[in-house]
Amino acid sequence: MNKAILLLTACTGLVHTMDTVAQNQKPNIVLIITDQQRADLCGREGFPLPVTPYADSLAAQNAWFNKAYTAAPASVPARCSLLTGRYPSATHVRTNNNIPDVFYEKDLLDVLKENGYHTALVGKNHTYLKAEEVFDYFVGYGHRGKEKPETKDEKALARFLKKEVPGHYLKPAPLTVEQQQPYQIVSHALEWIQKQKDTPFFIQVSIPEPHTPSQVCDPYYSMFPPEDLPSLLTSRKDLKKKGEKYMALATLEDKACPNLQQEIPRLRSIYLGMVRMIDDQMKRLIEGIKSYGLDDNTLFIILSDHGDYCGEYGLIRKGAGVPESLTRIPMIWAGYGIKPQSYPMDAHVSIVDIFPTLCSVVGAEIPIGVQGRSLWPMLKGEDYPRKEFSSVVVEQGYGGEDFTLDEPLGFEESGFYRPNVEASFGGLTPLDTKRLLADGS
Repeated sequence: MNKAILLLTACTGLVHTMDTVAQNQKPNIVLIITDQQRADLCGREGFPLPVTPYADSLAAQNAWFNKAYTAAPASVPARCSLLTGRYPSATHVRTNNNIPDVFYEKDLLDVLKENGYHTALVGKNHTYLKAEEVFDYFVGYGHRGKEKPETKDEKALARFLKKEVPGHYLKPAPLTVEQQQPYQIVSHALEWIQKQKDTPFFIQVSIPEPHTPSQVCDPYYSMFPPEDLPSLLTSRKDLKKKGEKYMALATLEDKACPNLQQEIPRLRSIYLGMVRMIDDQMKRLIEGIKSYGLDDNTLFIILSDHGDYCGEYGLIRKGAGVPESLTRIPMIWAGYGIKPQSYPMDAHVSIVDIFPTLCSVVGAEIPIGVQGRSLWPMLKGEDYPRKEFSSVVVEQGYGGEDFTLDEPLGFEESGFYRPNVEASFGGLTPLDTKRLLADGS
């Protein structure tokens, strides 16, 4: 054989070997996202109760942001922004009910697949993705249980959430921890991760809580009694200062929940219990991955899609304005490549920065049209343009005129409210509202 051919053959084999090694060295990525979790109800931000002890310890040993924001305080716009690196005005998805309008060139799943990743989503989807077609592994959960309940526990949870909890359940839920969604979701995630061998993997562990329906079982129900909670900073007396949108939202919530003001202390207690249950399951997930020997080559990202009033202004959930309680989100980066920081990162960052950061992590170019910025240099302890991260953008709704107290249609006619169900927000038609409520949105 010709020497040149021998040399070319040897080099080709070497390149193939190097490519295989390089691909195997790409980190696994575990993205843990909760739904409607406030950023400030945690020990690392000074909250006096042990609501997120595991996440706090993880943050202290890695990197976290106390100036992280959603792109918009609603699930679908925020999650579409996470996947595309674009703000809602660019994705065209500005509410939970206009998903088909989504616009983008290339998203996170496209980039990961191009770079040889196995992909999984366990939990809530609530985006433009047809998860069962896009991910290699998908187990769907909504706010009313598993999409296709099969086991006895899955059926028990779905039955309870659909029949007994229209909005909230003020007693200890008649379920075990193992029957709750966070536990079930983590179990599916660990089962899939344990099977991953030589190919880098990405898994989105998407927990539908602490979003309504508000319910939690013991010991979490009793963990943060209403009488032990810190006082709220605001009340219904402050609504006039916030404007007519807030006042209209308060009227809508009172129509759906006539005893809301009396129930808020217990609802805050339940909310904190749900967050603590998630924190314990987050520990079970990450420590489980460590037990598989995968933690040295795994990047963990922990965040939420948006926050919750959680009693501020006498309100629950979300729906009006862009206050810090709704727009600021928890965000922790841990594991592979992260330089531990003594204090929270001094940068304003956004959920739209997740996608470009992961492009940097896997060595891919950031696609055209992505508006987010890569956080990878700062997370590795390198220099970054600090002025570029001195502010952040949050968007809301379609724009146009503000909602006022003189709207011509009532809540029922406009589709915001139906008896015996949660109030809905966003200017939906009755048909939209019926469909979304059927989905547990």
